[in-house]
Amino acid sequence: MSMTMHVDVVSAEKQVYSGPVTMLVAPAEMGEVGIAPRHAPLVTRIKPGEIRVTLSSGEEQSFFVSGGILEVQKSVVTILADTAIRAADIDEAEAIAAKERAEEALREQKDSIDFTQVQRELAEAAARLSLIQKIKKSK
Repeated sequence: MSMTMHVDVVSAEKQVYSGPVTMLVAPAEMGEVGIAPRHAPLVTRIKPGEIRVTLSSGEEQSFFVSGGILEVQKSVVTILADTAIRAADIDEAEAIAAKERAEEALREQKDSIDFTQVQRELAEAAARLSLIQKIKKSK
């Protein structure tokens, strides 16, 4: 039997995943990080993107997160995100619409827009679309 660690992926609305995994990969601020059982304690910010977990059966599950915090403790990994969605539940049409809204706001560059917020929204939409494309290619 392979070693596992407990992972919780939690959004502001609900718990998206809770269970044992053999590996977790996340988009940390300075690059992708891989977390395996017995990893050293760690707290890091994560960027919008894909969280991948490998179950003890070898099955891989993916989630989209809008950014947040990843915390590694002795045998528990917790991901706290404003938004966390199972990859299979991402609405492609909504992701495309969100990306287009953010791009339009950047093009208009009105004094009233929050440039940082619009950039964050654009990064989130692009990360969602990237995950959707990856899922489509793997089918």
